[in-house]
Amino acid sequence: MLQKFLPFLVWWPLVGRDSIKADLLAGLTGAVIVLPQGVAFAMIAGLPPEYGLYTAMVTPIVAALFGSSLHLISGPTTAISIVVFSTISHHADPGSAEFLSLVLTLTFLAGVYQLAFGLARLGTLVNFVSHSVVVAFTAGAAILIMTSQLKHVLGVYIPKGESFLHTWVDVFNEIGDINYYILTVALSTLISALLFKRFLPRLPYMLLAMIFGSLVSLLLGAEAHGIHLVGEMPAHLPPLSMPDFSIATIRQLAPEAFAVALLGLIEAVSIARSVATKSNQHINGNQEFIGQGLSNIVGSFFSSYAGSGSFTRSGINYQAGAKTPLSAIFAAVFLALTILLIAPLTAYLPIAAMGGIILIVGYNLIDFHHIKGIIKASHAETSVLLVTFLATLFLELEFAIYAGILLSLVFYLNRTARPKIVTLAPDPEERRRHFTNLERKALPECPQLKVIRIDGSLFFGAVSYTSSTLHRMKDKEPTLTHLLIVAKPINFIDVAGAEMLVQEAKYWKAQGGGLYLCGLKMETEKFLRRGGYLDEIGEHSLFTAKKEAIAEIYKRLEQPFCKTCERRIFRECKEFYDETN
Repeated sequence: MLQKFLPFLVWWPLVGRDSIKADLLAGLTGAVIVLPQGVAFAMIAGLPPEYGLYTAMVTPIVAALFGSSLHLISGPTTAISIVVFSTISHHADPGSAEFLSLVLTLTFLAGVYQLAFGLARLGTLVNFVSHSVVVAFTAGAAILIMTSQLKHVLGVYIPKGESFLHTWVDVFNEIGDINYYILTVALSTLISALLFKRFLPRLPYMLLAMIFGSLVSLLLGAEAHGIHLVGEMPAHLPPLSMPDFSIATIRQLAPEAFAVALLGLIEAVSIARSVATKSNQHINGNQEFIGQGLSNIVGSFFSSYAGSGSFTRSGINYQAGAKTPLSAIFAAVFLALTILLIAPLTAYLPIAAMGGIILIVGYNLIDFHHIKGIIKASHAETSVLLVTFLATLFLELEFAIYAGILLSLVFYLNRTARPKIVTLAPDPEERRRHFTNLERKALPECPQLKVIRIDGSLFFGAVSYTSSTLHRMKDKEPTLTHLLIVAKPINFIDVAGAEMLVQEAKYWKAQGGGLYLCGLKMETEKFLRRGGYLDEIGEHSLFTAKKEAIAEIYKRLEQPFCKTCERRIFRECKEFYDETN
């Protein structure tokens, strides 16, 4: 019981001299990596640079203590940052005091949603969000991120709050006013980052590239040529803050906070499970919900904005040899010490250099490999991908998430509402005459008895499709009067499905034959028996195996018809033919 409230007690016994050493090294690596990322993410969110670093100090500690993953690193992320900017920029000017207050309130509300989901044990909800939605939303957000940096990279004027399309129109109209000094700094930072990553992969390439970009801006004369600098960040730990708890603000932000909460949970749990497949660790989705929720609630009182799991930092944390969540705590501590020491140096960091770094971050977010795989694999998933992607670019970001999830659920429900109904027949070429799917191999069928297998559950959504399919079989084959359903793949039958089976039994009986079930799962059979449905279908119509069913049903076929039938696909047919001749 104590471990449920204090989940860090579960992994605390793993802490020892060796694990602490490994976690210290992993934490140091994580602190170096998150330094440029935190600044970049805060700028994407429309916040002062230090707020990204505050988020990277507070949220990882709380999430590590109250989550379930050994390697997940929480903090500011690209997708959450752009959703925060898109949401709050409609209500206040980015960077203003009102903007900061609303961001803190949004963070608090998102954390409350996430904590409530975790306490309600809704951790499995993220399993119903299609992977295509996440891939498409991330790709769309990445393009929005890169588009938002064009004014910083090109040095052209673009009004605040412009849409994706209008931003590109403005860029086209301002193309003759590009500041080539700013462009030089941005491209120098971008190209150097790529070179550092290529030839010095073990070093923090983003940090080195920003230092290089700062040196280039100093050589070019910086502000004398319109190259604006980030400015000196305050050299202190995250200050206390207070979200706006007024009824009007909460009512205004509650719907938008739900989208932020949902996106954060999807990111965190997906990343935790992805890393867990390598570390062979079991992830408790409900506990992750609680950890993410508490991290955002606590963070909102320490000048932090909404955070989630970071794929880059979590992956590097695992690769760096982290053993326990202490690595996340060490990373936050090292980051705090770093800020206290080097904060004055940010006064020389050009915004154009940050723009170049953010272009790389945005490009790396686009998962070209999975996008290509989705397009090749499924038309339905491609539709989800395309709708979510376009909605992300041209509509509100929270609506894009809802649209993608809704469309993926529609396709899911459509698939489950149309269970695969397979026609079977015995294969004479096999020694034991196994029943074979006629889609795989053309085989003759009995004119009076059709054997089918239903691959799916019989619930209220699948009743209409299943019933109409069975009736079409009868319409196509007038001599057909008996129907045997191989029910082993049917995992679930609800009241509507049971009533449909009763109606079908009456229908086939009226045709002079009957409906039969074989191989029902024990729980399904108990349900039909408890509800009295088997009484109406008929106990004599229930069988445990196909062989037993065929032997019994054959006795109920019209024997005069069997005498003239030349197909003789069952063993019983041949025995009857030999007896009559």
